[in-house]
This record gives sequence, structure tokens and C-alpha cells, in this order.
Amino acid sequence: MSNSDALSHSVALEVRDACLCLHVQRAARALARRFDEAFRPVGLTHGQFSLLMALNRPEPGTMARISRLLAMDRTTLTANLKPLERRGLVALSVDETDRRSRRMTLTDDGRALLARALPIWRATHAEVERGIAPADPDALRAALVALG
Repeated sequence: MSNSDALSHSVALEVRDACLCLHVQRAARALARRFDEAFRPVGLTHGQFSLLMALNRPEPGTMARISRLLAMDRTTLTANLKPLERRGLVALSVDETDRRSRRMTLTDDGRALLARALPIWRATHAEVERGIAPADPDALRAALVALG
């Protein structure tokens, strides 16, 4: 079998139609665009909203904990934190128990912005769930969690 036989157009169609990675990536990009547009009036992206929400906790989060929660490496997390810190939405501090570690805290301005963004998220999220009917959103979430 030659390479051209193994890589026929029918193989490309097979991958296009069956590849879970491709379908998840396409869906993730579409959802990201939809939420970015929805959050535009409050000056956030979907990623910033998720990061701020991850910091909405009783105790300041560590870089390691938040990066694990968001499935993001620390370098990317640091890059995503910088604009939020400059806007005064997040404060970084040295961890008292491990001076090498940083803690992230949602500021009062960050909480206020997150409170304004939450109804936008709820409405957009409800639209998305209605849009995938009759599929079961809980089953989809469980399947995605199983992949992670």
C-alpha cells in the first residue's frame, strides 16, 4: 500500500467525521467566541471570566492550585493574570508558608466585575444548553470531565 493510498481523501473524511479531538476543539472555539462576545460589554474574555471565577474562593488560591483547576501551565496562568492585575481585579502576594509561591486574591473591583458578568454567563450558558437539546448537558459535562 502506497502513502497516497493510505492517505486518500476518504481517510481525511473519516478523520473529519470521527475525530473527537477535532470536534471538541471546534466546539471549544465556537463556545469561546460566543462567550467572548457576550462578555464584551463588561470588558472580559471567557478565559478572564473563568480565571476570576476560579479566584472566587474563601482563601487566596495558589498558582499551582489554580493552574491545575484551569488545566493551564503556570507560564500561561501568569500571562493571563497580568492584565487582570493591571486592571486592579486581582492582587498577587507572597505565600506566607512558602515564600517561593504566590497567592492570588480577587479584589473588591474584581468581585464587582464578576458580579456584573455572572448574569451574562448564566444567560449565555442557558442559551448554549438549549441549543444542544435534545442532548443531555449533564451527560456531555460528564463525558468531557472523563476525558480530562
